[in-house]
This record gives sequence, structure tokens and C-alpha cells, in this order.
Amino acid sequence: MPDRLTLPQLESYLWGAATILRGLIDAGDYKQFIFPLVFYKRLSDVWDEDYAQALATYADDAVLARAQADERFAVPAGAHWDQVRTVARDLGRALQDAMRAIEAANPGRFDGIFGDAPWTNKERLPDGTLKDLLEHFAGQILSTAKVPEDTLGDAYEYLIGKFADDGGHTAQEFYTNRTVVHLMTQMLQPQPGERIYDPTCGTGGMLLSALAQVKCAGGEPRTLRLYGQERNHMTASIARMNLVLHGVEDFDIQRGDTLAEPRFTDADRLRTFDVVLANPPYSIKQWNRDAWQSDPWGRNFLGTPPQGRADYAFFQHILKSLDPRTGRCAILFPHGVLFRKEEAAMRRKLIEADLVDCVLGLGPNLFFNSPMEACVVLCRTSKPPQRQGRILFIDALEAITRERAYSFLKPEHQRRIADAYQAFAEVPGFAAVATRAAVAVGDYSLSIPLYVKRGKPANGAAPDGRSLAAVWADWEAEGEGFWQQMDALVDTLDVLCERACGDS
Repeated sequence: MPDRLTLPQLESYLWGAATILRGLIDAGDYKQFIFPLVFYKRLSDVWDEDYAQALATYADDAVLARAQADERFAVPAGAHWDQVRTVARDLGRALQDAMRAIEAANPGRFDGIFGDAPWTNKERLPDGTLKDLLEHFAGQILSTAKVPEDTLGDAYEYLIGKFADDGGHTAQEFYTNRTVVHLMTQMLQPQPGERIYDPTCGTGGMLLSALAQVKCAGGEPRTLRLYGQERNHMTASIARMNLVLHGVEDFDIQRGDTLAEPRFTDADRLRTFDVVLANPPYSIKQWNRDAWQSDPWGRNFLGTPPQGRADYAFFQHILKSLDPRTGRCAILFPHGVLFRKEEAAMRRKLIEADLVDCVLGLGPNLFFNSPMEACVVLCRTSKPPQRQGRILFIDALEAITRERAYSFLKPEHQRRIADAYQAFAEVPGFAAVATRAAVAVGDYSLSIPLYVKRGKPANGAAPDGRSLAAVWADWEAEGEGFWQQMDALVDTLDVLCERACGDS
């Protein structure tokens, strides 16, 4: 057996490809070239591995060996990595043709999986640079014997994180802090055989975290059925490659706008799932609010969100996608969804329907290039009797660690939060259980400080001497001012994007 590459060795090897592109291509565009090349090299090397084993089995009968090697996936003649690597001219065209040939030879499985990178654009990627990339990747064999699925999958996740760090704000489209994702899956505890769905799946990290959670709990992860939808074409392709490289076989990643064109439907209704994990885009403005008012899938059962913020549109899509008996979800949101007045009527219906199970507040700087605080809202379609009519609030704003430029949740933070969720009980200064009646008294606000008290005030006053009413008024004013500033920022960005599109 060949010496296996260690994870650090593999990470260094993969990131070395990015250094070849530095200065030629924007860091945010590295992914559209490097991820397909890693996947292509892996397919070729695994096919070689299968072919060699088949040759030994069939006494060097090349015809039978090729037929067996093609059973896992087919690599057509002329489309193998080693054949493309020797092309002297128009290397980008040869590479693109080889990738399309592999997609065509594996219908239903690899359709469009390599994405739509401009391989033939020699201004962006000259033949010399492309040749350097191929030679770099030729330096290691990515067979399963040398690089097991888990190791390559972990390295792929590392590369996704590195691109998020190196690519600036654009990386938030496809990367979510992995420690937060791990926490969400720990809280939901997906079970073997369940259907897991992410309506804005990015590169598939949440789906893979569910897989890892089942495996960690001693279950059989291969029994999970994974589903995701992603609007960005290249990101959806990366998700599919990511799942394949992790050894996942039962998955379905669809492309398209989840609000405008949900891809997972059964007849005239949305398909439902046991578990939904999601980090929807925050407060987007560009969505079809008019169509939502008469949504054919019935996703407006709480109401129609304001044009400037589609958060509750995604929220209702997720709730409609939950199995009526087993459905549960964890959604990463901005704190504003808990208390913004313009969504109060929808929030009231949500609480009266007894769908909210837990509201978790997280600290700032858990996302690349964003200081925003976030919350996780967990819902269940069928609560256990002891939880019915009650909501757990957890204040974990202080449960974060920051090292250098990164903030994250340590394993002990994750365990404490997950344990508090499972216990569903009071923990002074950290967790509180409120009845629906108590939430109604608070005008159906889910703002965590209303229910989890960090310090005990004396004589009805806050620690600084102000009355609680004054503290509340100041806090509401600060929140309103923050969201007004956010709206102004988004408006400015919209104008800049329109100008950029007009200039291109």
C-alpha cells in the first residue's frame, strides 16, 4: 500500500495550486478553476486504481478491466487526466472537452458537475499557467489508497475555508463558520435514514456536517439522503464535487433560486424532510414579493415579508418543507428577525402555531469579514409534550473564542449549548424557558434579553441605575437605528452593483 498523504501535506499541496494563480486571477475566482481540477484529478486516479485492480482480477484482459473500472464511474477514452496533460496547444479547450465527455458518460450523476469556468479564455488563463496547474496536480496521486475519502473531503473543506479567507467578502456566499454548523447539527441530532435538506446549500457544508454527526453518534451515515438547492451555478457544482469526494452517493443538489423556483416538489406541494439546516442570505432586497403574495406552494401562510428583507420568506419556505411528524430545523439568522416590528404579525402567527422550539443568541465576528451577531432559530412541527407551548432561550453571546482574525465556538462551548437545548431547563444567566403566554405579554418579541437575565437588578433598576423601562427603550432605539443603517448600506451596495453591471 502506498504511503498515505497526511492531511497537512494534502492541504499544503492543494493550496499550492492557488499560489500559481495569484496575481493573474481575483482570489474570489480561484474556486472555479481549482475545485474542478482537484475533482478531475481524483476521478482519473481512482479510475486508474480500479482499472489496475480489475486487470489483476481478469488476468490482464483490458476489455473486461475497463468495463469493471467504468462501473464506479466512466472516464471515456481521450478524457483521462494523463491524456489531457500531454496536449501541446489549446490546453484549455482539451481540458474543457475532457470534462464535458466525463459528464456525458455519467448521465444523471455528473451532469454539469465541473461547472462553467472559462477554460478557453487565454487572457484569463494562458496555456502556460494552465500547464503549470496541471503539472502541480500531477505531483501527487489522489487514489483512495493514498488519500482516503475522509482525508480528501477534509482537505476540500480546508480549501473552501482558505478561499473564504483569501477571497474577501464574496466568500460569504458559500462559506459558513464550521463550528456554528457543527453546533446546529448537534442540537438537531439527525438520525440514520433521515432526509436532510438545505435550501441554500452553498458548498454542502451543512449536509456534510449532518453526515458527520450521524457517524460520530455511531450510526450508519450512508443511509442518510441529502438534498440541497443553490442559486450560484459554480457553488452548486462545488457542493456536488464535495459530496462525491466525501464518499456520499445518495444526494441530490439542484440549481436555482429557492424562493422563485423551488426544485424539490411533489405534485402540487413542496417535498418535506426530516431535518432542514440553513443559513439563508441575510435580508435580501432583490426578490419577487408580488409573486409571494399568491405563492402556489402555500409558503405565505404567515404573511408576506417586506420587500427589503426576505428573511421570513426563507423562514416560511423552510417550515413548509418540514415533515408534519418528524420535521425539525435550525436556521442561522440575523438577530433582527427576533424583534423587528415590520415582521411582528408574522412572528405572532409563528409563535401561536407553537413551531418555535429554541432561540439561540450567538456572539459577533463568527463570520468572515462580518462583525454581525447572529442567532439560530430551531423549530419543530411536532414538539414533545413537555415542550409544547414553551420556548427555550439561550444567551451564548459570550461563548466564543477569538484567535488572530478568527472567532469560533470551542467544543466545550458547543457541548454546553447542545446540552442546554436537550435539557430544556433554566440555567441562570444562560438559558430560560418561556411560555407562549409570557411571549405574548412581550408583544411576541423573541428578543433573548427579555427572557434570559444576565444580572439581577436591584429595586427594579439596571446595574447602572437606570430603570428597566429606560433600558428597554434605549435598546429598542439602538436596534432600530442599527437596522436603518443596514438598510442604507444595502441601498448603497445596490446602487454600486447596478453601476458595475451597467459598466460591464
